[in-house]
Amino acid sequence: MKITELLEQATSPQISYEIIPPKRGGSIRDVFELVEDLVEFDPTYIDVTSHSAQVYYEELPDGTWRRRVNRKRPGTLGMCAAIKSHFAIETVPHLLCKGFTREESEDAMIELNYLGLQNVMALRGDDSGYMKPIRDDRTVNEYAVDLVRQIVDMNEGRYLEDLLDASSADFCIGVAGYPERHFEAPNMKRDIQYLKQKVDAGAHYVTTQMYFDNTDFFNFVELCREAGITVPIIPGLKILTNKRQLHSLPSRFFVQIPEALATEVEDANDEHVVDIGIEWAVRQCEELLNAGINHLHFYILLKPNVVTRVVGQLRKMA
Repeated sequence: MKITELLEQATSPQISYEIIPPKRGGSIRDVFELVEDLVEFDPTYIDVTSHSAQVYYEELPDGTWRRRVNRKRPGTLGMCAAIKSHFAIETVPHLLCKGFTREESEDAMIELNYLGLQNVMALRGDDSGYMKPIRDDRTVNEYAVDLVRQIVDMNEGRYLEDLLDASSADFCIGVAGYPERHFEAPNMKRDIQYLKQKVDAGAHYVTTQMYFDNTDFFNFVELCREAGITVPIIPGLKILTNKRQLHSLPSRFFVQIPEALATEVEDANDEHVVDIGIEWAVRQCEELLNAGINHLHFYILLKPNVVTRVVGQLRKMA
């Protein structure tokens, strides 16, 4: 079932989750154990992130360094198929521009279509420090809007090369939005324009980057609606669990930590930080639900125990 159909048919608040594949050489058993912890809380769907090749340097015994390139977390498509087959939960694989050619993206979508997976998240992706050499007969999507257009082409039976009797796909396309502005956009107005381009190109819904102040989300939605963006906009939430994240989250994801939350965390003992993060997330969720937002999306990576505490509290309040 498509994400937009799940949203339309909802009769009560919904919750979805985003996880990452295990590191190279990991086991699908770890993923199944994670999803089993979530099943009790009725996930509407599960996003699975994708990762392009990365550059890292390995020190050799003689003291020199060797440049290495690999994908530390492959397996997005396989994880999505396994989760849907084993748990009957819809999954949303992430497709990236960075690190992948358009031909590789088309191959991935063909596989997803064969597997009966109808939902994809189209993202530009982060700069991994590695630029794949592109052959003369290969092309790349520079921006997420380009990838959206390629997915729409496949939905209409248009492939990168002319094929006789080419079948059409039927993907529901999600894209990312940024309540605090994408760090590369000169201002919020221009960032909203970029988002509208993705929606006008064929995106069906928006999931936001993580944020910690609902005012940012409400303002973002208002600006989107004023710009003519009418598709569903889903808030993306992250639970702060340790003091290091006061620096790592703003540095990596370009988000702000509200002063009240940062001060409370800084003044607390380490063992109490998780409780503070959970209480903050619960208040965020309550405010969103009371405002009529009926779908919440949690970024949880590979540790579900904290988010299940939040969702458990929300259930008790319902």
